[in-house]
Amino acid sequence: MIKLMQGNEACSYGALAAGVRFFAGYPITPSTEIAETMAKLLPKMGGKFVQMEDEIASMGAVLGASLAGDKVLTATSGPGFSLKQELIGYACAAEIPVVIANVQRVGPSTGQPTSPAQGDIMQARWGTHGDHSIIALSPWSVRETFDVTVMAVNYAERFRTPVILLMDEIVGHLRENIDVPEKDDIEIYPRRQPKMTPSPEYKAYTPDTDLVPNIADFGKGYHIHVTGLIHDETGFPSGSPMVTKEVIDRLHKKIDIARDEICHYEAYNMEDAQYAIVSYGGTARTAYEAMLEARKKGYKVGMVRLITIWPFADKVIADLADKVDAILVPELNYGQLVHEVQRASEGKCKVEFLGKYDTQIFTPAEIETAIIKMCEGGNN
Repeated sequence: MIKLMQGNEACSYGALAAGVRFFAGYPITPSTEIAETMAKLLPKMGGKFVQMEDEIASMGAVLGASLAGDKVLTATSGPGFSLKQELIGYACAAEIPVVIANVQRVGPSTGQPTSPAQGDIMQARWGTHGDHSIIALSPWSVRETFDVTVMAVNYAERFRTPVILLMDEIVGHLRENIDVPEKDDIEIYPRRQPKMTPSPEYKAYTPDTDLVPNIADFGKGYHIHVTGLIHDETGFPSGSPMVTKEVIDRLHKKIDIARDEICHYEAYNMEDAQYAIVSYGGTARTAYEAMLEARKKGYKVGMVRLITIWPFADKVIADLADKVDAILVPELNYGQLVHEVQRASEGKCKVEFLGKYDTQIFTPAEIETAIIKMCEGGNN
């Protein structure tokens, strides 16, 4: 079915296709259309929409619904994302599946509402305190927003972890015709279930072979204790140094062992490239056009577009740094993902940053100028 759809709407449709049946949120631009679409469609599908009194309560509501067995989504932008951080950490520690769509705008604080930015890259990774892992995904088109939202829900359920859908205003408010996939063509990961019937021997946090526990939903007859404190396999708090280390190790390893599968990216014109752009989200659309224009002028430049932001694609960037003389990283911020590119490239090639943070998106000419400067500088 071909449908004209906005990126924010595609997020909602993707979430519904993946089985989300509960949404709690608080209106905030430029993500509001996600809430509006969920409010319209969820009741028709037997789901529940709740507008909460604030962002913190919204996060608490979706975690409660998830513990009760629903697949869940909440949506926000920068200021609200900051408020959700404590409960994102709780979801990491208690291993509660949840998807948080963050349609980024200019900050800090209330910043410039509804103006495009990519300033929450590091907050997505490190916004909540303590050692934890996280998954964050960034689409660049309306159709990909649909697909990546389905992926986000599946990853949340599979790894029992928060997944950040790291959108930006460009993609959130973009409208495109998309071919909405049929239900039978969409791969859905079901809620994990205990492998034993209710009994005193059941321990909710005993990890499966993939290091993820099969925690029973509330109301299914199992005795479950949930806490943000470090806990043993029973779910009850433990002050043991050994248990603490084991839990923190497992929370990282359950995602690390699947890193190669989780790290999605696409490469363009890299076969003969001497120089590369690394980009993501809405900025990647402009960077792609700039790359094509530069190639018309004889510059051998390619592009790697990161779809998975976290965990970071270390191997992809390390391999890229072995092949090219320099990498350009354009971002709508003061410099965030560029530091990860520099780290992963290990000094094998030059890494240059192109930042913009004045409420305006990049033009292809701005990125093309930076590409030419990078290429000509490498030839001197």
